[in-house]
Amino acid sequence: MLQIRGGVGGLSFSFEELLAGASALDGIVRELAEAEAEVEGVRRALFPYQHDSYPSGSHAIIAVGEAARDLGRVRTELERLCRDVRASHREYESADARNTLLLRIGRTGPGYVPLWGLVGLPPITVRDTVEDGISLVPSTLALLLGLPACLAPAGGNAGAAGVRSTIRGLTAGPGQEFLRPRPVRIAGRDTRTEEVDVSPAGLLLRAEAVGRNSGDIEVLMVGEPGGRAWVVVIPGTQLDGLPQGTNPFDAAGIAEGLGYDSAETAAAIRQALAEAGAEAGDQVAAVGYSQGGIHAMNLGRDKAFLADYELKFVLTAGSPVGGIEPGPGTGSLHLEHEQDWVPGADGMPNPDLLDRVTVTLTTPIPEHEWLEPGMGPGHAMDRYADGAREVAASQDPSLQASTAALAAVVGAGGTATVTRFSLRRDAMPSQRGTPVAPGFRATSPNGRARGGSSLQGTPH
Repeated sequence: MLQIRGGVGGLSFSFEELLAGASALDGIVRELAEAEAEVEGVRRALFPYQHDSYPSGSHAIIAVGEAARDLGRVRTELERLCRDVRASHREYESADARNTLLLRIGRTGPGYVPLWGLVGLPPITVRDTVEDGISLVPSTLALLLGLPACLAPAGGNAGAAGVRSTIRGLTAGPGQEFLRPRPVRIAGRDTRTEEVDVSPAGLLLRAEAVGRNSGDIEVLMVGEPGGRAWVVVIPGTQLDGLPQGTNPFDAAGIAEGLGYDSAETAAAIRQALAEAGAEAGDQVAAVGYSQGGIHAMNLGRDKAFLADYELKFVLTAGSPVGGIEPGPGTGSLHLEHEQDWVPGADGMPNPDLLDRVTVTLTTPIPEHEWLEPGMGPGHAMDRYADGAREVAASQDPSLQASTAALAAVVGAGGTATVTRFSLRRDAMPSQRGTPVAPGFRATSPNGRARGGSSLQGTPH
């Protein structure tokens, strides 16, 4: 089952249409008020002539007065209708914000047991639950970075500014220099031609495959000459496979994404597009899983990136991107699972907008999967890929419009030019002040670079 927010079928868009209609009705109300005043003026102007022919004069005055009253009744009814629409919109926004926040902080679903009335405890109110969730945001962000919760600042600040300040506060602590942004550079690339699946599920599975090689991203050139477009595929968090600190998608990559707008990673992606052959003004779609979704969304507000390319669409899965607002003209589709805590780690729901659709997957999870190590079964890519297939097959108008917007950029698939880029973050300076060389990629016995794994408490 899919829970869908946003898009052409979303309540927010419906209310936007109603509010636009209410604004148009305001204009009609003003015109009716002016007409009402003019009719009243005509009625008063008839008074001096009433005695010239009393019966007909009186009938004329009465008829004009009735017309004025009819106009007044219509105007009053339209004013009431406009007030009701705006009041309904305010009530919807309040209820939607509350319910979405409760969902994002994981207080719904079979993984939690209600405490109402147990062992004499007082009922848990909505306010209690929401405040509890907001207060836990700093410690949840610390968990994302692989830090002890005790390092998180006390209390919580709502909003994107609060997330950014919390991340920067965590990275500013003593001994946390490794989490601070450093330049990210291209260390190598490999280009080939292959058949690609550009459906939502196919693109997300590419992100998983790219994540098996530490520090890599992919740039796909799709379409024909004269109508080509580009797809950037960004993996999730990786904790091994490269010398420590040189993988741009390690825990420090999360800090850069949520606290520093992915400035260094976005610059490397911009350079990768240029080296792959993208030209100024070309259309781009960005795909990201977990941490990769943060970087993908941040491209939508990176001024240097948007000056070179037209970011048309962003697809994310399991990513905390509620506080990231891309520029106008960028559509997005976000997949989340109700049992995945990572998308809600920032404590912020994705906004319900016409061009921004969020799908919450509610597929049940077998009990034995909860015993497996990692981020939890709700964060598994295979589950998100299955959800993406459901999205593509859905008849929901919001999902049909969103997947059509993605297809308008990437086309129907087929042969594409695929360039795999290896990215490296500059190493931390040594204690003597000499930079540590990034070194070669660590490999496993079969020759494959190690990557894409995760430890308990860090997303991948």
